[in-house]
Amino acid sequence: MEQRLLHTPEGVRDIYSGEYARKKALLQKLHRVVEGYGYCDIETPTFEYFDVFSREIGTTPSKDLYKFFDREGNTLVLRPDMTPAIARAYAKYFSNEELGVRLSYMGNTFVNNSSLQGHLKEMTQLGAELIGDGSVEADAEITAMIVEMLLAAGLTEFQVSIGHVEFFQSLLAEAGVDKATEQELRRLITNKNNFGVETLLEERNMNEKLTNLFKRLPQMFGNIEVLDQAESMTDNTQALAAIARLRKLYEIIRKYGYEKYISFDLGMLGSYGYYTGVLFRAYTFGTGDAVVKGGRYDQLMGYFGKPAASIGFVVQADELLNALSRQKIAVPVEEGPTLVLYDSFVRDQAIEAAIQIRRDGGKAALMRRIEGYPLSFYSAYAKRNALEKVVYFAADGNVQTVKPQEEKA
Repeated sequence: MEQRLLHTPEGVRDIYSGEYARKKALLQKLHRVVEGYGYCDIETPTFEYFDVFSREIGTTPSKDLYKFFDREGNTLVLRPDMTPAIARAYAKYFSNEELGVRLSYMGNTFVNNSSLQGHLKEMTQLGAELIGDGSVEADAEITAMIVEMLLAAGLTEFQVSIGHVEFFQSLLAEAGVDKATEQELRRLITNKNNFGVETLLEERNMNEKLTNLFKRLPQMFGNIEVLDQAESMTDNTQALAAIARLRKLYEIIRKYGYEKYISFDLGMLGSYGYYTGVLFRAYTFGTGDAVVKGGRYDQLMGYFGKPAASIGFVVQADELLNALSRQKIAVPVEEGPTLVLYDSFVRDQAIEAAIQIRRDGGKAALMRRIEGYPLSFYSAYAKRNALEKVVYFAADGNVQTVKPQEEKA
């Protein structure tokens, strides 16, 4: 039992010392970008009523939620997804606003899924939502902000992949497939399973043009030429409107100067059912999952009684930090504390020195030296605990500054 108390449950972990300092520094960099675009911070509760994340809304499946009860018997859940919580808060506090509202947030989400694939059950997200603006300019603003955040993080090689929910949905409506076929087709296309898509379609009575297009969808990703290819393969009005929207988005992104970071993926279908338009996924080396996810959700706000066209995204901070580490991209952190070490006889001088360091905006940790322990012992301690340096006040009046380093065996 005592050993169990020292371990975290499956799917969660402790983050401390230098790793936490890097995570904190990364989040601060990302947040400065969001602030630069005029987004205002909002903080919502860690847990909400179950209905905020119900199946009808199209968020995380019920089986993947952490559920519990309050004293009145209401079902509560740890938030698995930030967007519905932000939507609820917007409907409550901005019900009379007729223009766009820009909200940003930072917090942890909780999904009770299997950890067999190495996914954490608790993840830190930083995101932004532009609510009340259905324009393609809003789509472009979100896209540009994603690019700038990844550049601010230190990445140089990444792609923001863009899709559109309506392209696939309009083709489904034209095909008239049943719900089971739709779900299976969605799964196969999302997994880029060409063979599976082909096998499934062979079992269905579908016209040749639609069949060929669905077969091509898993591979319809790349540069702007993908949109040309899609247009040549369909005359579906809604599908063509989706392509036209992506073209307009691309033209605006060119004005920002970020087109080299943009690619298109018409087989991107979205993991949440509330997405209605443009979708985003940002990828880089060193991680198997997207470091940014998001999209347009023009119908979600209606569930909370305040219809409003909306778009947003989240940065998966833990995934991004892993990618930076594997690409050996340093995340500069603030200077660590100074260890002010002193012998008993010069305690007062050491206290004065620590006070002055703090007054000057620095950080100082006071520690009395135990007799018999060499200075190298404290230098190694400072190294282990991310202290910047050791300033030693010796009993003879000498003051010595030592750089932290591992103690020699």
